[in-house]
Amino acid sequence: MCRLFLTSTRSGFRAVGLSMKASQGHVCGEASRHLFVHPQPLRPVCFHQAEALPPPSLCFSPHPPPAPELPMLTLLSMFYYICLRRRARSGTRGEALTSRRAVESGQRAVLPVSVEVEQYAKEVLDFSSHYGSENSMSYTMWNLAGVPNVYPSSGDFTQTAVFRAYGTWWEQCASAPPPFRRTPKGFYSRDYIELGFEEPVYPTAVEVLETYYPGAIVQILACSHNPFSQNPPTDVRWEVLWSGGPTKVLTSQARQFSPNIKHINFPTNLLRLEVNSSLLDYYTELDAVILRGVKERPMLALYKMPMIDISDLSDSEDELSDMGVPFRQGGDIKHQRTGNGYFDKLPYELIQLILSHLALPDLCRLAQSCKLLHQHCCDPLQYTQLSLQPYWARLSDASLGHLQSRCTLLQRLNLSWTGNRTALTLTGFSSFMKACGVSLVCLELSCCHFLNEACLEVISQTCPELQELNLASCDRLHSQAFTHISKLTRLRRLVLYRTKIEQTSILSILTFCIELRHLNLGSCVRIEDCDVVTSMLAARCRSLCSLDLWRCRNLTDRGLAELVSGCRMLEELDLGWCPTLQSSTGCFQHLARSLPRLRKLFLTASRSVCDSDIEELAASCPSLQHLDILGTRLVSAASLKKLLQSCPRLLLLDVSFCSQIDMRVVQELCGLFPNVAIKKSFTQ
Repeated sequence: MCRLFLTSTRSGFRAVGLSMKASQGHVCGEASRHLFVHPQPLRPVCFHQAEALPPPSLCFSPHPPPAPELPMLTLLSMFYYICLRRRARSGTRGEALTSRRAVESGQRAVLPVSVEVEQYAKEVLDFSSHYGSENSMSYTMWNLAGVPNVYPSSGDFTQTAVFRAYGTWWEQCASAPPPFRRTPKGFYSRDYIELGFEEPVYPTAVEVLETYYPGAIVQILACSHNPFSQNPPTDVRWEVLWSGGPTKVLTSQARQFSPNIKHINFPTNLLRLEVNSSLLDYYTELDAVILRGVKERPMLALYKMPMIDISDLSDSEDELSDMGVPFRQGGDIKHQRTGNGYFDKLPYELIQLILSHLALPDLCRLAQSCKLLHQHCCDPLQYTQLSLQPYWARLSDASLGHLQSRCTLLQRLNLSWTGNRTALTLTGFSSFMKACGVSLVCLELSCCHFLNEACLEVISQTCPELQELNLASCDRLHSQAFTHISKLTRLRRLVLYRTKIEQTSILSILTFCIELRHLNLGSCVRIEDCDVVTSMLAARCRSLCSLDLWRCRNLTDRGLAELVSGCRMLEELDLGWCPTLQSSTGCFQHLARSLPRLRKLFLTASRSVCDSDIEELAASCPSLQHLDILGTRLVSAASLKKLLQSCPRLLLLDVSFCSQIDMRVVQELCGLFPNVAIKKSFTQ
């Protein structure tokens, strides 16, 4: 055994003696020679002080003094400490630092000399929604590619990218599903867009040109995968460059949003913007995105705090977020503590209620703390609702496999945004659905591009109780895949926004799914004759509560008349940008008289809406809450005033681009009806 004795002096610590003994305590030859100085009163050893001291004056003596019974520090401990110091000097994860000062101060090292590349988005790769049509460029996400079209001007311009919704109006409607429990407080995202750039760079800045109602961006991410590469990705990694909560900017003027971003250790030419427009007074509009970066790898900060999320799934006991491994007993069971104080005296239901407030990763970590909590955390009753959308960037087949044993009573599942770029496969999805789909009543799958016909077939076979299915923006599903939905005869809510469903498939669904209450066919451009669809709805789905026909370009007054005559329970009807509907046919007045329960009506860009239509709504629809008549030139201030007086529940009225309604009229109406949000957009 080797022992080093230290003593403290005014100038610091010095060695008292070094002794080496055999394992049996005998002195061995030259090992009996001792290194020492004259002893001084000993004090506790402080490593940080000892390191900086000068070496002590040493002398040899064949007759060392007897070793006192004092605190000792082994050479092995000293060696370990020196190794730690050297490791600190060399940086973590193999990253070399430029100087010791950078190590001790924790500051970021200076970037290498390199030319910064500035580039606009080359291509829009994916998005969750947009205001525009699939067959035009007005208000579409595709406007975000290339150089700015509007900036630095402010206002409502068709050349910008606009998402489908804003504010909380859509969430207040009966067609909106209730929120999922256990959604992390820091997850604000409601929409997203992914942009590809020409050259991969190490990002130094990201600039977003917002031209109307800024403040919606809540997260910017970078991806390690090159979207223009011909090779399929094997390991896709997403890193958050910046995140923050939704904000309400006091002005609607244009701005250049350039937050301080985190430096990453891989080059990227794929960015993702996530937005939340819930605090905005009107639609946010984006004009362009600039990616700045260098081609050489910059030196990163020495210390990084790792982000712990749902992706850290492993069978290792050292991993905190293992979501599926059963509790392991370690060591001698006699020495394990079995008592939990008074906590295990609580009623089982009360402990379950307490744990129900934890986010999913926290619940999975807690499961490994003790047997009692493992039992509670793995109880299937904790997993009757499961939203995996916040963890879309890390979710994989293995993740679903770990959760599978806990979700046998699953009723509501949100997989929206997950599984893209080979993260989920048919095998992993099918296995999970076969094990957990028996009791499923709600399945959210918006923007899930891993879905194919086989996946929908699995859903139709394993989810006999399914009542809600959301396939919004699953625009890569082939049209024939939707025929399997007709087997889900208990469906009450079906969202097919921006899908490639064709007329044959939707008619088959309506034939068998007669319990439908909410149907979204917005931007389904492959439906050839919408009049046939509305006629089928009137005949088969008489309990229909909401219908979204946004951007339906072939609906006529005949089809609308059949719809409102057969579906008298309608409360929400979106006919925005349906150009074939004409007020001169009397279709809007007939609509108002036929739907006394109407709460939401969007007649966006129906240019022929006139005063008689507004007056009929005022007389027949007292429960009206949301009305959009953007773009009409035939509505006067007098008819709007009559509407506001007759509909006391009205909350939202959009009169943008109504030529007879100027800002003076809007201000007057706002003064008379302060509880109504009257929207009037502008352009510079």
